[in-house]
Amino acid sequence: MALERQEIESFLYREARLMDEHHYDEWEALWTDDALYWVPCGGDDTDPQHQVSHIYDDRKHIGYRTARMKSGACWAQDPPSRLCRLISNIEIQEGDNDDIVVYSKFNLSELRMHRQNTWVGKTTHKLRRENGSLKVAYKKVTLVNMDEDIGSLWFLL
Repeated sequence: MALERQEIESFLYREARLMDEHHYDEWEALWTDDALYWVPCGGDDTDPQHQVSHIYDDRKHIGYRTARMKSGACWAQDPPSRLCRLISNIEIQEGDNDDIVVYSKFNLSELRMHRQNTWVGKTTHKLRRENGSLKVAYKKVTLVNMDEDIGSLWFLL
């Protein structure tokens, strides 16, 4: 279990670094083909099919999101935000169908256009091993201020 924990923590830290450094292709490669990426915008969101979300992307839309960010046509990120996130409170549980459920907390600082924002929340990852590597099958990011006016979320959470 110690080796698995170290591998999972390293995976989360790598994902955070790729997002912070705008390495979109490498970040996109971390996802499974059936992946879901969800950022709810209400306190008790339990069903993204029937409730409004900040982000609710399947694998195809994750690709669209990263392609747009790389294209230069994403004006909300021109120039790109400077990002630095901290990951903590990592808890690991066994999930269904060989998935590993990982709960964590984050604190993300964003500097954009001389304005600094802080984003704080919790993340649920469902990780799956494919061809010997961990991949993200599901990611839910719950912001502390999810039901407040939060402006643009064109950077990666």
